[in-house]
Amino acid sequence: MNYLSHGYRFLDDPMFLAGTAVPDWLSVADRGVRMRSKSLLVKLENASGEVLQLGKGILQHLEDDQTFHEKESFIILSSQLGRLFRELPGLNDGFRPGFLGHIVTELLLDRVLMLRTPGLIEHYYDQMLQLDPHVIQSCVNLLGPRETENLAWFVEIFQKERFLEDYLQFDRLLFRLNQVMKRVRLTELPSQTIGVLEAGYELVEAAAPELLINDSVEATIQTVSYRYAG
Repeated sequence: MNYLSHGYRFLDDPMFLAGTAVPDWLSVADRGVRMRSKSLLVKLENASGEVLQLGKGILQHLEDDQTFHEKESFIILSSQLGRLFRELPGLNDGFRPGFLGHIVTELLLDRVLMLRTPGLIEHYYDQMLQLDPHVIQSCVNLLGPRETENLAWFVEIFQKERFLEDYLQFDRLLFRLNQVMKRVRLTELPSQTIGVLEAGYELVEAAAPELLINDSVEATIQTVSYRYAG
């Protein structure tokens, strides 16, 4: 799951919302800091206030990722997108098609949420802007396996660049995807990738009700659409 799919259900609690983003922020800002549910639960026993809420959001992220990646619909979709990527020039071997099928399914699910839910992405960023990046970093340093000095700057970039909104345009989504490719030291994707993104979106949109996590304490996409429309 990507940022919006993790957080769209928790927009009434900015620190919890931030927690749902922390593992993905760290994967960019400081890959050496990995949050683990078992050790996090121990530290949360004596936590309170903002630290507790942030920690609960991190746990939510970890639990949701495990559930999401085990869904049959996700496994099928990521394989379908992987096959589409394999047909692109220079992508017919290696692990890249599978890697791309996985992450693009997640990015396109965020796009589904934005297009089905007018005002949702604006509200998401409004809540994110309430957060102090240095407070978030301090809380993470109390909860993580070691301290980081690299998180606050990336949270600031996340707040300012609003790159999730780029998913609404396929050419901008390709630009952001190529940033990921560069970060993981893989070859840049060709312009033909836009066709794969367009076809993949149709597949992900159709499967969205099965992909999104909605249990008894979480809003369905229909409820969220009603709540934030207009």
